[in-house]
Amino acid sequence: MNRRTVLALALAVGAAMLASGCTGTGGTSKGADAEAPDDPAKVGGTVTVLTHRTDLVQDGTMKKYAAEFNKTYPKVKVEFEGLTDYEGEVKIRMNTENYGDVLMIPAVIEKKDYPKFFASLGTRAERSKKYRFTDYSTVQGKVYGQSPIGVVPGFVYNKKVWSAAGITDWPTTPAEFLDDLKAIKSKSEAVPYYTNFKDMWPLTQWTNVNGSVGCDTGATTRLAEGNPWADGADLRVGDTLLHDIVKSDLIEKDPTTTNWEASKPRLAKGEIATMWLGSWAIVQMQAAAKQAGTDPADIGFMPFPAQKDGTFCAVTSPDYQQAVNVNSDHKAAARAWIDWFTDKSGYAGANLALSPLKDAPLPDVLKPYEEAGVKLLDIDDTKGAEVKSLDNQSEVGIYKPDYRQDLVDLARGARKGSLDDFLVGLGDKWTEAQRNLGS
Repeated sequence: MNRRTVLALALAVGAAMLASGCTGTGGTSKGADAEAPDDPAKVGGTVTVLTHRTDLVQDGTMKKYAAEFNKTYPKVKVEFEGLTDYEGEVKIRMNTENYGDVLMIPAVIEKKDYPKFFASLGTRAERSKKYRFTDYSTVQGKVYGQSPIGVVPGFVYNKKVWSAAGITDWPTTPAEFLDDLKAIKSKSEAVPYYTNFKDMWPLTQWTNVNGSVGCDTGATTRLAEGNPWADGADLRVGDTLLHDIVKSDLIEKDPTTTNWEASKPRLAKGEIATMWLGSWAIVQMQAAAKQAGTDPADIGFMPFPAQKDGTFCAVTSPDYQQAVNVNSDHKAAARAWIDWFTDKSGYAGANLALSPLKDAPLPDVLKPYEEAGVKLLDIDDTKGAEVKSLDNQSEVGIYKPDYRQDLVDLARGARKGSLDDFLVGLGDKWTEAQRNLGS
């Protein structure tokens, strides 16, 4: 049994325990609310912040944030724990009380279970006046998480490579996009599209085509009520494009040997032309360009190749949402960190990301979207919890990488079958789950 199989089994057991409410002592509450502190001078204690941003822990950036935080909250000591396999490690740790004081909410946790694990940050009615994305973590009117940044999906690309291939305008259809990648392959040495197959998690980014293709703020509701892989449905359009890119041999030679960290300087230097990610990735690619001695301005960002009434659309969504461990002995200090990090740290600006503050301007990296008239959509997540339940019940995993790894394997001939049968199979699993859950 290899390491990946062992880890998969461990995570499956952990996910099953979480889904069934078997949470060790992690589901016991020492007080369900984490109220905002009135007097910083009275807030103290040591809080541990679990984070997926291992790069910012390692380069000292998080310590700098903590130092700034301490100017307002001098009696709070903030310690960081950067986790490379964030989802995998935190899922297992959440079967105990030991999952930090502040953490990013793992994708495996169903929204209905948020009160078991996290302290409330206040009511949706109150927080939605100031912040975006509150409904993504709202349970029975209370909010349990807050993302410090918002993200917008798109293709991160090397402008010089695309321009050298004679491409001057963003493609407006999947067929045009494929033609552009073929032009890049014929006119350059660059890999037209890089899958990041081996690191797995980048493949989950393809779910963010949902809403962007059809320009639909009710896209999440459509997932809950319909078949995501029906003809013309957003996920079918996106998954078909990914399949066709691979099938047309427009990717790296061996997807099983991809490397996420190495892909960033390769894109910056023009060895890779395109990757489907999100606006969060632009700053990392620009930093890679600086380190590689190339021009950060070569990093471009384009929307999914689909339009409605002549307009591109892109959904906005929260990144990982910070939450307070319901078992924390220092909820006031943990809440103080979340509020300060969201409102005062400048983290969104430093990452050229969409601010969760409703009155904040768009970041510079989204100016091309703004100038091209790309419509940014705030998705209604009222049925987000239902979608997660359907996803778990169906075992499809639209927020996990496995089925898209299977899709890539199908397209490159490492798995037997047809695309249509594959997508029909996903739809059958999904609609069966709807029937079982009474959707």
